Amino acid sequence: MNMVSPTTRLLIFSWLIFPLYEADKMRHRGLRQKDAEYIEKCSDGDSGKQNCTRQSDEAQSTTHYKMYSGCIQGPVGTPGREGNPGVNGIPGTPGVPGRDGAKGEKGECVSEIFEEPWRPNYKQCAWNSLNYGIDLGKIAECSFNKLRTDSALRVLFSGSLRLKCKAACCQRWYFTFNGAECAGPLPIESIIYLDQGSPEFNSTINIHRTTAVEGLCEGVRSGLVDVAIWVGTCGDYPRGDASTGWNSVSRVVIEELPK
Repeated sequence: MNMVSPTTRLLIFSWLIFPLYEADKMRHRGLRQKDAEYIEKCSDGDSGKQNCTRQSDEAQSTTHYKMYSGCIQGPVGTPGREGNPGVNGIPGTPGVPGRDGAKGEKGECVSEIFEEPWRPNYKQCAWNSLNYGIDLGKIAECSFNKLRTDSALRVLFSGSLRLKCKAACCQRWYFTFNGAECAGPLPIESIIYLDQGSPEFNSTINIHRTTAVEGLCEGVRSGLVDVAIWVGTCGDYPRGDASTGWNSVSRVVIEELPK
């Protein structure tokens, strides 16, 4: 037996297997032929027989699937990973307006005071060649309408002043408001003092100089105010020979200013 060649072995194996293959093939052919005959009898009007049952194409397909299909469901696959986040959606429509809130408590009435803007208020009185030679008393006056009580008055006298004497002397020029000197805060004044001189200087020289008397006075009531310029003595000093407004223009300027 060991002397048989491989070719001889292959022929023997084919001779044994071929009859079995042909027999199985014939068996399947016979089954398909019986199925065809069965379906043909049902379609020829023998549906009333007990051994005949009409089947639809879908049922026949299902039957053949059950007969010849032998697929088995496999195991469940691995779950997939999460996808990327989606893009933002379209904005929604505006919501319905809310209800009116509760009524608030009654407020307090506050009255506001609106002050008028400040308007300039000033006056000037002027005299040409006043030439007033008194030593004591009122020289000139100028009335002024003061609009507010809480304001101040600025006053200015500009004119020629002179004082002469053989011995030492002093004269004082000052303002009054309605007959009284300023008390807010202090009087508005200007003085000239002249010494008795020396052998080198003659004290009787007659010199006239333009001088200013100026200041600011507070506390003067509103309304008509009489503003006047006066001349007087300097306390305990002797008076001399005074002169005001010689051969020139003299003026008094009054201006109301906010505090």
